[in-house]
Amino acid sequence: MAAAVVRRLSGLLRPLYRFVGTSSPQIRQLSGFIRAQPLFGTATAAVCAPVRATVALTPRYPLLQRVSALVPSLTWQPCRNLTYFSLKKGKRKSVSAVTDRFMRLHCGLWIRRKAGYKKKLWKKLPARRKRLREIVFCNKTQCKLLDKMTSSYWKRRNWFLNDPYQKYHDRVNL
Repeated sequence: MAAAVVRRLSGLLRPLYRFVGTSSPQIRQLSGFIRAQPLFGTATAAVCAPVRATVALTPRYPLLQRVSALVPSLTWQPCRNLTYFSLKKGKRKSVSAVTDRFMRLHCGLWIRRKAGYKKKLWKKLPARRKRLREIVFCNKTQCKLLDKMTSSYWKRRNWFLNDPYQKYHDRVNL
């Protein structure tokens, strides 16, 4: 009788083993709990054992963590993974979020706009709006990371007519 209950519970509790681990004290307690002789007859033990087993094995995690294991789209983080080998040509691909948000100068520096430079401008003071219109240089670590996330196409020198960044492409007086 107890073996049949264990077999029925194994299908229900199999996803929980991932959280608790098979060598945890809860499972050892559960195995001893089911094998113990019932006090009030076999029918009561057969009904109470699954309830006690699920209570003993339920991990003490917040609800979102428990549900997110079943529905992974709830906890997806925004990621900009680099494609090392594309499916069509087998080439390394640039991360489009980098090429949209940043610009690489020929000297190797990357520049970007400040966050929120076009959001809710009606509620910002003029001095703050002026600060947000400024362009910021990325530091050395960020430049290295952005270089890794883009292909050689974005690192080549381009010549544009009336380029406002022309004087920044070459670093002088260093």
